[in-house]
Amino acid sequence: MTTYFDRQLKEFEHAIHSMDIELFERWVAEGTQTLQAGHKIIVSGLGKNVPVCEKFVGSMQSLGLDAYYLNTNSAVHGDMGVVKDGDMVIILTKSGETVESVYLVNLLKERKVNMWLLTFEKESTLTKEISNSFVLDLVHEGDMWNIMPNNSTTINLIVLQGLAMKIAAALGLTLDDFKRNHPGGHIGEVLA
Repeated sequence: MTTYFDRQLKEFEHAIHSMDIELFERWVAEGTQTLQAGHKIIVSGLGKNVPVCEKFVGSMQSLGLDAYYLNTNSAVHGDMGVVKDGDMVIILTKSGETVESVYLVNLLKERKVNMWLLTFEKESTLTKEISNSFVLDLVHEGDMWNIMPNNSTTINLIVLQGLAMKIAAALGLTLDDFKRNHPGGHIGEVLA
């Protein structure tokens, strides 16, 4: 059984090592600048990426940082109102071809936002549309057919959590900043 997990760890390691570190550092810097300017970071995705987006937002908000999840489908039914000039919007799509994401990106181009793409395809409609395309190399999804969103969503989570932690560090957040947002539960008890 551990052979399965060993294989997945190798997939994660491969994808993470395929990162463009300079681009990631620029992403962190621009995210930090966005928040320092009083704007927010918005993350948008569909399907299995929804809980990944929600986890990123939860981590950011736990740190007291202004972040929101924008459901790609609901966006065109009024939820785009959360997007303001100066915000950073991160789009998650494995293929870069998801019809709803392409439509949303075309609408967002009418706004003054800093768009970023987190994807696994170097050549796609959205890598052509979004200059800030953070592309990772995924060899296998880790399921029986290499089709189910499995490793890709886990890697998205790792990358976005890394983004949140690096932005928090760049802003100089302290344990007291974190503690302020966690008065309850086990964390509240530990930090009391």
